Amino acid sequence: MNWRAVWAIYRFEMARTGRTIFQSIVSPVLSTALYFIVFGAAIGSRIPEVDNINYGAFIVPGLIMMTLCTQSVMNASFGIYFPRFVGTIFEILAAPISAFEIVLGYVGAAASKSIVLGLIILATAWMFVPLRVEHPLLMMAFLILTSVTFSLFGFIIGLWAEGFEKLQIIPLLVLTPLTFLGGSFYSIDVLPPFWRAVSLVNPIVYLISGFRWSFYEVSDVSVTVSLVMIAVFLAACLAVVGWFFKTGYKIKK
Repeated sequence: MNWRAVWAIYRFEMARTGRTIFQSIVSPVLSTALYFIVFGAAIGSRIPEVDNINYGAFIVPGLIMMTLCTQSVMNASFGIYFPRFVGTIFEILAAPISAFEIVLGYVGAAASKSIVLGLIILATAWMFVPLRVEHPLLMMAFLILTSVTFSLFGFIIGLWAEGFEKLQIIPLLVLTPLTFLGGSFYSIDVLPPFWRAVSLVNPIVYLISGFRWSFYEVSDVSVTVSLVMIAVFLAACLAVVGWFFKTGYKIKK
C-alpha cells in the first residue's frame, strides 16, 4: 500500500475545502439552519409531534442525511472530474499508485468532509431543537457508511460526466427529489398505502429511516433492512468503480 500517495491525494483534496470554506461548509450549514427555522417554526406550530417526538427534532436526522448525500456526491464528483478536465489524471495514472489507492484518497477526502459537515449540522441543531441520540455508535456508523457510499457514487459521476452540465444532472434532477421524497420532513406511515409502497422503492427512505432510529428508536422500516440496503448500494458502487478502472472507460479514453 502506497500510503504516501494516498495521503498526498487526501491532503490536496482536504486543502481545497479550506480554499472554498464558504461553499463547502458555511453554505450547507446555513441552508440547513434555515430549514430548522422555517420547518421547525412554521410547520412545527401546526404539527407539534410526530411519533411522540417534537417535529423540529424529528426532521433533524432527515436534514442531516439530505445534506450528507448531496455534499458527498458533489465533493467526490468534482474532486475526480477536475483532474480529468485539466488532464492531470494521466499523471496520477502514470504514478506508482493502484486504482484502489486513488479511490481511497479521493473518496476518503470527500467522505471526511461530509462527516465533519454532518457533525457540525448536528451540533447546530442542538441550538434550535431538543435532541437526543439513543444509539451514538449506530448513528456514527450510518454517518460514515452513507458518506463513503455516496462519495463512491459521486466518484462514479465524476468519471462518467463529460462536462460540468452532466456533473450537475444527477445531483439536481435525481438525488435532490429523492431526498425530499425520502421522509426527511415526514413519516411515510402518514401516506396512503399506495404512495407508501411507492416510497419504499426510494433507497433514501432506508437511509433516513435507519439514521432516525439511531436518534429516537423510531423508524419507517427495520434498521436491519436499512443497513442491508446501504451495504448493497456500497457493494454496487465498488463494483462499478472497479469496472471503470479495469476497462479504462472514461479514464484512459
